[in-house]
Amino acid sequence: MATNGKRKKKRLIIFSILGGVVVLLVVLAFLGSNREDILPVQVEKAQRRTITQVVTATGKIQPEIMVKISPEVSGEIVELPVKEGQRVRKGELLLRIKPDFYAAQRDQFAAALLQTKATLERNESEFRRMKDLHSKGLVSESEYDFSKASYETSKASYAQAAASLDQVEESVRKTTILSPMNGTVSQLNSELGERVLGTNQFQGTEVMVISDLAKMEARVEVSETDVVLASVGDTARISVDALPEQKINAVVYEIASTGISRGLGTQEEVTNFEVKMRIVGPPLALRPGMSMVADIETETRANVLTIPIQSVTIRDPQKREAGGEEGDEGPQAVSTQGSAKRKTGEAPKEVVFVVNEGLARTVPVKRGISDDSYVEITDGLDEGTQVVSGSYKAINRELEDSTRVRIEEPGEEGPNQGDGSNV
Repeated sequence: MATNGKRKKKRLIIFSILGGVVVLLVVLAFLGSNREDILPVQVEKAQRRTITQVVTATGKIQPEIMVKISPEVSGEIVELPVKEGQRVRKGELLLRIKPDFYAAQRDQFAAALLQTKATLERNESEFRRMKDLHSKGLVSESEYDFSKASYETSKASYAQAAASLDQVEESVRKTTILSPMNGTVSQLNSELGERVLGTNQFQGTEVMVISDLAKMEARVEVSETDVVLASVGDTARISVDALPEQKINAVVYEIASTGISRGLGTQEEVTNFEVKMRIVGPPLALRPGMSMVADIETETRANVLTIPIQSVTIRDPQKREAGGEEGDEGPQAVSTQGSAKRKTGEAPKEVVFVVNEGLARTVPVKRGISDDSYVEITDGLDEGTQVVSGSYKAINRELEDSTRVRIEEPGEEGPNQGDGSNV
């Protein structure tokens, strides 16, 4: 009996301890659920800077003047005295096409012209005679009309034969192709003995390209959303893959009026506009077709109030009231979503978060131009105001008005780092 009593007492103690532990856990869980999280953030002061808005695009280096040489007549290349990379002068022989066929046609039409000329002279003489007799009433009206018609017909035949001879003589001249400009043979696509097609009836064979390599330009395709920012006369800084240590200066001199569309009818459809920039400065070792990246400086504003570009985000009042998630929206989403109206009549707002006595406060702002790192603030902030500059996740997902925050020192890593904070 004593043994059973001890066992019951032991079980009672164990159950009491377990019950206490459970109660303690429940209390801790309850307290933890009601504890307000403190978000670690980084801050930076609004300062005045010079902002240069830049549009970046990729493209190729090309000569300003580039002439594609295609023959107007078809035939075999019998002379090709130039090589790729060779400099040529205006009027210098580039190639000659075998003229035998066209020369034979010329002789044929020349003989036909002589024959029609003889017929014309005979019919002209006959018509004059009949005209004189007709005036004296010695020939009938029908005989006079027949003589006149024969003369007019032979005159038309002679004109047609002369035109045919001129045409074939022009074809003979076109078998010899001379350089239209001073330049360099930048591309040679055909060889001696090759048969080429002329452009008279076909698309024609592109035999070579003559380029003025002393005047080079950069050609890029700019998206339809960015091309409205660029203007003729804008300066650009060009980085050529083949010359990584050099920054090349250029000036925009032409912007296409018509876009180039790709992927029509698909979700990947894009429309770009070609922008041409004239390279300025001393001659460089540039070659047609080199890959490059152009930073077009579209606008510069000095002494404007700026903050880090990632500090600007959007908040949708309707989604917040409904308790929904806005998603991972960065500064890039402002322009596309800022104009959308909601049922409440209130549009999503561009905002920044400022820190005041340990709390994040939402401040609506208006922004101007931006560069890669900073954005101009035209309304909503004062110089020296501390704005939240990180983390990316905190700014775009977690922060709300009155959220408790803790300012981290630069380089300090908090629990919210490492998830989309690097942009």
